[in-house]
Amino acid sequence: MNVTEIKTIALVGETPETGWSNEPGPDENLHTLIVIETDEGIQGVGSCFTSKGLVDGAVELLRPNLIGERADEPERVAEKLHQMTFWQGRGGAVTHAISGIDIALWDIFGQVCGQPVGRLLGGYHRDRIKPYGSLLFEDPATFPRVLEAATARGFKALKLGWGPFGRVDAAMDEKLVRTARETVGEEVEIMVDAGGSDQFWPHGFKWAVERAKMLADYDVVWFEEALPPDDIEGFIRLRDHAPVPIAGGEVLTRRQSFIPFIERGAFDIIQPDVTKVGGIGEMRRILYMALDHNVLLVTHGWNTAIGLAADLHIAAAHPTARWVEYITPSPYIEDIVATPFVIDDDGLLEIPTGPGLGIELDWDRIQAHSRS
Repeated sequence: MNVTEIKTIALVGETPETGWSNEPGPDENLHTLIVIETDEGIQGVGSCFTSKGLVDGAVELLRPNLIGERADEPERVAEKLHQMTFWQGRGGAVTHAISGIDIALWDIFGQVCGQPVGRLLGGYHRDRIKPYGSLLFEDPATFPRVLEAATARGFKALKLGWGPFGRVDAAMDEKLVRTARETVGEEVEIMVDAGGSDQFWPHGFKWAVERAKMLADYDVVWFEEALPPDDIEGFIRLRDHAPVPIAGGEVLTRRQSFIPFIERGAFDIIQPDVTKVGGIGEMRRILYMALDHNVLLVTHGWNTAIGLAADLHIAAAHPTARWVEYITPSPYIEDIVATPFVIDDDGLLEIPTGPGLGIELDWDRIQAHSRS
């Protein structure tokens, strides 16, 4: 079975707010789907957290080494693409594109084998996993309504980030977290994401330590991106001094970029994104590197339904998995599948068991979001 074509689909029209300083509008294309076709009629679908323009440029670079390749050998083919882009790749949009290609090839591989990706990755350590609803902080006066809507959708864990946090003053930061805890109660887990990868992040180690102490008072599960993403020395010091677990790594790409952060103990929780890091095969390599250093891997997922499905399969084969990220609400997750994801009464998502990624896409809805 060989690859005959690769196509890209932009998702536009309902792009969720990001909290970034240069906030994109709903019509900005931040997610691109990749469709790989084969000479036996089976197709696979992947997802990239990158605009179609950048993905298309990367695909033109990669195409000569992909068309005609076996479609049922995802790890070998993805590694070939990583290796042949030693000059123009090694991260960024090229690696993001390889991520989507790799996910699509795993989808094909599973269909060919008649097995879910989670089983091909090693087997199901679990059949359900807790999603944390990912929300932006906002004005404390209106924030309770957002929180209540999320818990009404079944979430028993919420990650709150960006917005005013770290951008006003200490009193505002505590008010935001206190409002969240008082609104959702003690039974819902809360994580806090400062958004230190935002442009020109102004805060350093001492600010992060003080905020970590405050977060501990509200039983926050982890403190994410408290520092700029490349500040490895700052993260090492912060992990040693903070009373809450420290998380980060969503902007890193390629397994090699994670080695110093894992080996030097920069994070309690490492957060690679399958739609950026190089795909499912690359994620598995990072996962076992983290396990060997007793660092918890929690997949980052500002994502689409395809990215979430990939994260669920990774969680199935992840011995110590505890959560997956779920942007909420997000039409690119909820509107493009024929059967929506359902959070059960325990606040858990069922991991798909059908062949490949195990989800059925609604191509009419995808077409509507693509505007093509």
